[in-house]
Amino acid sequence: MGGIFNRLADNERRGSLANRLRRRRFALFTQLLGGLPRPLRIVDVGGTENYWEQMGFAHEEGVSIVLVNLREHKVRHGNMQSIAGDARILQGIDDNSFHIAFSNSVIEHVGDFADQQRMVNAMRRVAPRIYLQTPNRYFPLEPHFLFPFFQFLPLRARVWLLMRFKLGWYSRQSNLKDAIKVAKSVRLLSYNELRILFPMARIYRERFLGLTKSFVVVEGVGN
Repeated sequence: MGGIFNRLADNERRGSLANRLRRRRFALFTQLLGGLPRPLRIVDVGGTENYWEQMGFAHEEGVSIVLVNLREHKVRHGNMQSIAGDARILQGIDDNSFHIAFSNSVIEHVGDFADQQRMVNAMRRVAPRIYLQTPNRYFPLEPHFLFPFFQFLPLRARVWLLMRFKLGWYSRQSNLKDAIKVAKSVRLLSYNELRILFPMARIYRERFLGLTKSFVVVEGVGN
């Protein structure tokens, strides 16, 4: 099972399906950056230094990247900075202090739809352009738990599974409280919900086997 997981879903593993799709999405991002002047300031909401290393931006000339996470982390590269912050508020960041706000597979983790709207509003506040990726709610295989249609199961069923099996990125939960917390930790978005959040943006569909696996939202760049 672990081998299948690595080949398909481990986005850190070069050659995996998830890693190939990630690189394809990033190619779109670099195309969008082509028309923007340098120096360029990017705020990555919920991102990691490893991601930008994989994408070849660790030493990109004229590009500085600020990583916002719940906790500050040490960084190895001079063009990157890590700060602590809430994705729904982005406290401590001035209005329009970045050229682009970037987020990859984070918005589904911030809470309910109202929290997701707050995150979008915060990204709009700090940058005039947004690039955001998130999985499709209606793709058959839930991408975090790697269990078919997991997102549509009743909470009780999801908790039952989490307490009995290792599912995707999550180890088997040993107590009920933790299982409930994990089960509620992901809220996937549909296309229609994304359109409510981003009425003026372009929304790209990333397809796998003819089905929409995830969405890429681009706002403020050539819209």
